[in-house]
Amino acid sequence: MGEPMCANLLAKSGLPVCGADYDPAPLRALEERGLESLDGASAVGAHADLVFVCVANADQLDEACFGSGGLLVNGHRVRVIVDCSTTSVERTREFARRAHEFGVIWVDAPVARMREAARNGTLLFMVGADARLYESLSPLLRCMGSDIVHCGPSGSGQVVKILNNKVLIEAVHSLAEALAIARGAGVDGEVLFDALGKGSADSKALRFQGVKHLLPGDFPPRTFAAAYARKDMGLALELAGDVHVEAQCARTTAAILDEAIAAGYGADYYPVILRLIEAGANVGVKGESTA
Repeated sequence: MGEPMCANLLAKSGLPVCGADYDPAPLRALEERGLESLDGASAVGAHADLVFVCVANADQLDEACFGSGGLLVNGHRVRVIVDCSTTSVERTREFARRAHEFGVIWVDAPVARMREAARNGTLLFMVGADARLYESLSPLLRCMGSDIVHCGPSGSGQVVKILNNKVLIEAVHSLAEALAIARGAGVDGEVLFDALGKGSADSKALRFQGVKHLLPGDFPPRTFAAAYARKDMGLALELAGDVHVEAQCARTTAAILDEAIAAGYGADYYPVILRLIEAGANVGVKGESTA
C-alpha cells in the first residue's frame, strides 16, 4: 500500500518527498517519479518534518519510529508522524505518549480499501487527531484518499478501522458459509449472489469479495492475507475485551481464520476460508456432494 500512496503524494502534493523502505524495489520505482530515496528511517527523520508510516504491525512500527535506526534517533527534525498502519488502540496511545517525549505529535490515520484504491488515490482514511491538526493534514491525505473521516482524538482512528475490518471480515465469513450451504443444497452460487445483490443482503463485501473472489475461488497471495485478517480480528477481540463485550461473531471468525492458517493458507487472500468451510461440509465447487 505504501508505494502507491507515496506515488500519489509525489504526483499531487507539490512538495518534495523522501522515503525509505525495508524492500528496495518500491524505492527504485518511486525514484523514477521523483522520490529522494534515503537509507533507512533515521535518514528520513533527519530530512522530513512530516512523516507518513505504513507497515504491517505494531512491532515494525515501534522499530521504524523508536528503534536504534528509527525516525526519532538523535538529530531528527520530525514534528508529526502519521501512522497509516493498523495497530491496537493501546499501542497507538503508547506510541503517541512516547512520540510526545521527543516533541513529536502522533496521528493515527489507518487506511481502508484495496491496492487499486491506493493506486487510484481513493483510499479511506480514518483519522485520530485534534481538529486543528486534522484540518491541516487533510490536503495531503486527499492526495491519497477520496474519503477522510475525523474519528476523534488520538486512538480513535484505530478504533474505527479495527471495527471496519471486523465487520467486513465477518461479512465475508457469512458469505462464504452461505455459498457453501447453497452449493450443498444444489443452488448455483451465481444465482445466490445475484439474488442477494438485489435484496436487503446487498453489500460491498458481496459485490467485491463475494462475486470476484468467493465465486471463482480466486484467493491470490499478496492481497490481504488470512494472517493479516486474523491479526485484525485479534485487535477487534482485544478492543471488545477492553469494553467488556463478548463479540461472539468475532470469535467464530477468528477461529476459522486460525484453521485456514493452520491448513497452510495464511498467505492467501482471506476469503480462502471458503475452502475450509466447504471441505468440512464435503461440498464440491459445482454444488455437488463429494461424499
